[in-house]
Amino acid sequence: MKVLGIETSCDETGVAIYDSEQGLLADCLYSQVEIHAKYGGVIPELASRDHIRKTLPLIQEVIKEAGIKQEDLDGIAYTAGPGLVGALLVGASIGRAFGMGLNIPAIGVHHMEGHLLAPMLEANPPKFPFVALLVSGGHTQLVKVTGIGQYEVLGESLDDAAGEAFDKVGKMLGLPYPGGPHVAKLALSGEAGRFTFPRPMTNRPGLDFSFSGLKTFVRNTIAEESVHSPLSEQTAADIANAFEVAVCSTLAIKCKRALEKTRLKTLIIAGGVSANIELRRVLELSMEKINGKLFYAQPRFCTDNGAMIAYAGCQRLLAGQSDDYSINAQPRWSLETLTSI
Repeated sequence: MKVLGIETSCDETGVAIYDSEQGLLADCLYSQVEIHAKYGGVIPELASRDHIRKTLPLIQEVIKEAGIKQEDLDGIAYTAGPGLVGALLVGASIGRAFGMGLNIPAIGVHHMEGHLLAPMLEANPPKFPFVALLVSGGHTQLVKVTGIGQYEVLGESLDDAAGEAFDKVGKMLGLPYPGGPHVAKLALSGEAGRFTFPRPMTNRPGLDFSFSGLKTFVRNTIAEESVHSPLSEQTAADIANAFEVAVCSTLAIKCKRALEKTRLKTLIIAGGVSANIELRRVLELSMEKINGKLFYAQPRFCTDNGAMIAYAGCQRLLAGQSDDYSINAQPRWSLETLTSI
């Protein structure tokens, strides 16, 4: 089955074609970073308008790259939520229109299920069951995964997601938008140990996260260090290093607890922050101590992309699931409400 995947949940337009027998045939991604950079954050209306401009040309591009014709498609998968409602409606409308026009089934995919299954695109995919750490700009969740559609949310962020905290700290340090990748890059030249930041909510039981307090701690540190003179580049790097270490340590502690609670030894990380080198290093060490296994997708499939949507949609279409002709978008949508296959 050849499935066209469309991802338009936020500020990246991703389109891909996945074949159930041959694997990923083609994928293209367009980022709106330059559009939103001048505002320091995503402007929903601008995001929606740009998805309208870019989605159809990208669909034509992946069809050409895959070496197939439009009529060779067997199904359509599009992100139905969660995300920005206007952006979601663009992908949903185009996806449904393609389904009706080609008389093939179409299905709305949960954005986080797409991320969760992204490691399945790799040559050595994980096997069920496992614990998934979904960590991005909009979500930080620990999920017990028994199978596709069999999800139990073990813990989640009560305020800022980890990726959101990275971006906000980047803004505090005067780094370009989006701040997360720039914070990680700056942290490489930081002096480890000069600053020590708290590991939020690790001194109490439970698997929920909170990064707003850590973000405030960073803001106060910056204020203290710049009382008498502007923040030096080295001090900024030291702060970035301490912040990154604190976030990665916190995530590792919570992952260890989740694995102990579920008695599992397989962990996957997915979402934009899963591309963070320090996070991967810390979790690799943590998994080695328990003889466990860590899985993650290659960097291009960590951020929002059409390949993960095409893959997730393909699995559900193969199981006989599909949606009717209505165009639905769910800005808020719990993983636990999905049906299993």
